[in-house]
Amino acid sequence: MSAVEQTSEQFADRLFGAALGTIDLLAVHLGDRLGWYRALADGGPADAVELTERAGGDLRYAQEWLEQQAATGILTVGDDGRFELPAGAADVLTDQNSLNYLAPLARMLAGAAVQLPALVRAYRKGGGVGWSEYGADMRESQSDMNRPWFERRLATDLARVEDVHAILSRPGARVADVGSGGGWSSIALARAYPDLTVDGYDIDQPSVEMARVNARDLGDRVSFHHADAATDLPESTYDAVFAFECLHDMPHPVDVLTAVRKSLRPYGAAIVMDEAVAPEFTAPASDIDRLMYGFSLLICLPDGMAHPGSAGTGTVMRTAKLADYAAKAGFAAVDVLPIEEFGFWRFYRLTA
Repeated sequence: MSAVEQTSEQFADRLFGAALGTIDLLAVHLGDRLGWYRALADGGPADAVELTERAGGDLRYAQEWLEQQAATGILTVGDDGRFELPAGAADVLTDQNSLNYLAPLARMLAGAAVQLPALVRAYRKGGGVGWSEYGADMRESQSDMNRPWFERRLATDLARVEDVHAILSRPGARVADVGSGGGWSSIALARAYPDLTVDGYDIDQPSVEMARVNARDLGDRVSFHHADAATDLPESTYDAVFAFECLHDMPHPVDVLTAVRKSLRPYGAAIVMDEAVAPEFTAPASDIDRLMYGFSLLICLPDGMAHPGSAGTGTVMRTAKLADYAAKAGFAAVDVLPIEEFGFWRFYRLTA
């Protein structure tokens, strides 16, 4: 049923449900940041006294949080009054290696909510809210949420694309990872291909520093540079260039893709991973598109719009929009790679 067809009572019910979901999300953020989920997962059932003894925190707040978590169905409560985190919820909320790990999503949206006064100003007067203004919660949550997909799936899925695998397997191969963020994509590539050298590029200095710490065990095979890919990529240097979930954030995507094309050696590969949104706008839309519009409204579009002359792409970058950017950058074709069910994302290869 569309919004037009809903009665006021039905729409009120929908909004009430959304309010309950928002409360759950923010409560998850509290439990994640305070380490309370981890304490329950590692130590088993607990009451408020036991929970605060394990993980710290104020006893009165812990009691209220535990009751709310049980009331909303995340925790269970035993006959002894102790609260337990079920295995399925523990996987989603505490296992940083699980493909179902979504605790960082709560942190990400909480970090966006903090910026609502700035977002209102941007929506009213133009301009944006730059990535650096969102702070550590945003930067770290994106890195943490993407990490298991890069560590567990990236190399194996790319290996199924024969020509890409061949490029990455060449002795002395060198690749660039633009918009490298916390560095987990670069790290995953380097670990999967021992002869590969990876250069990560990011305009956010704290992200570069975070990536360097994450990659400290890989030596000089992985390097991270505080640089703008649009102007700082060396020409004719790389066998492949990757852009993982970042092109839609960039204020000047055509300039970046032009630099990517020029940085490739002959027959090199340019690969973009971005959101797996529908080919065209529809209303109502799929849950994936709804989620991506949420990211766009609160994070990605304001970040892009914070820069003069921005393309203002936003998170919902459909295939046709990417193809348009690629054509303006001098690429002849954009093809979807046969990598499926990779989180929220789709892989493209750009051919010069």
